[in-house]
Amino acid sequence: MYINDVHILCYVIAGIIGIFVGKFVNWCNIRLPEYKKVFSKEMFNKSKTKSPNYILMTVVAVIYIALVYLYGIHKDLYSNLNLIKYALLTPMLLSAFVIDYKMQIIPNRLNLTMFEIGLLLTFIFGIQNVNIAVNMLLGMLAGGGIFLFITLIGGLIAGKEAMGFGDVKLMGALGLYFGLSGIIVISLIAFLLGAIISVILLATKVKKSDEYIPFGPFIVIASFIVLFVPFGTLVTILLKVFTLGMYKN
Repeated sequence: MYINDVHILCYVIAGIIGIFVGKFVNWCNIRLPEYKKVFSKEMFNKSKTKSPNYILMTVVAVIYIALVYLYGIHKDLYSNLNLIKYALLTPMLLSAFVIDYKMQIIPNRLNLTMFEIGLLLTFIFGIQNVNIAVNMLLGMLAGGGIFLFITLIGGLIAGKEAMGFGDVKLMGALGLYFGLSGIIVISLIAFLLGAIISVILLATKVKKSDEYIPFGPFIVIASFIVLFVPFGTLVTILLKVFTLGMYKN
């Protein structure tokens, strides 16, 4: 049985891999904030690990199955690069979401790993098509540059960081995966989500006006939206939102 030209067994394997990757992400979420090695003998010591996070494991499994459906399975390596790229990025994004939500930090080791893998992928894509590699590098500069500018200007105006430098590093790294146009759309969606949810949290008094609201989770959600929603659809929606409905197709 085939779904979208992919054998159903491939979806089952993707889901199983996702479950194990989700378990690993939960381990990383414990170790990274403590600045401890992720790969260690303690991984296999049940007394050192917490009970499995079944929600996280299920989320990764579902995302992996969706990635297989979206990009398919092909015979040659280059045709599978996008699938590999986002399969590698997914656990790192989810780790950034959980850690930043709980502790208001995005560990440097996590951002650096995103950069390292992103640069390696840029090189591999560049062998096939230099234009793709250039676009990925421009995405890195744009993502990091936009958020660095906001952070510095916000600091000058408000006298404090508008957002953490972890967010700046995260956006720079994500630019390598989504390219120039993708990272710009991620930025717009993240700010839109951040504004809406922050207003709701303040209005419902879940958060006080002087409390810090981590921005990393908004970036992660925006990244998955860009990953799975057709780009043209997102651009149309954003144009309608930012023009207050005046934009016509």
